[in-house]
Amino acid sequence: MSDCYLDKAEPAAYAALGSTAAAVTEAAKRVGLDRRLVELVNIRVSQLNGCAFCLDLHHRRALAGEEPRRLAVLEAWRETTLFSEAEQAALVLAESITRLPSHDERCRAEARARRVLGDEAYSVVAWVAVTINAFNRLSMTSHHPVG
Repeated sequence: MSDCYLDKAEPAAYAALGSTAAAVTEAAKRVGLDRRLVELVNIRVSQLNGCAFCLDLHHRRALAGEEPRRLAVLEAWRETTLFSEAEQAALVLAESITRLPSHDERCRAEARARRVLGDEAYSVVAWVAVTINAFNRLSMTSHHPVG
């Protein structure tokens, strides 16, 4: 199969996605979201989507400040006490945005995230999840290698 990297085929579209990611990163800083929480969301969404390229990238980024033990159990985060209430709310929201469960389940995830995180942080976490979902699909469709 020949490689078709969508980022190379449409560089302007890729640059726009990169600009979105940069704006989301700035918003996270502005509202005081811990960088570790942002990377947990990036990794969890990438786990759900099975994006090896993004998992590799964000795992390496997370190691700059995250405990390897927490990364090791992230897939089973509900079964541990290693994650704060804010992290749990962010992970529930990110999973809901990625899996798109029933309307009622989405509403419960959103309500929990708004209650725990506040409206501004809720919005930023939602944007983190939306953005990494887009990057996951781009990387998977492009067959970006992990090398």
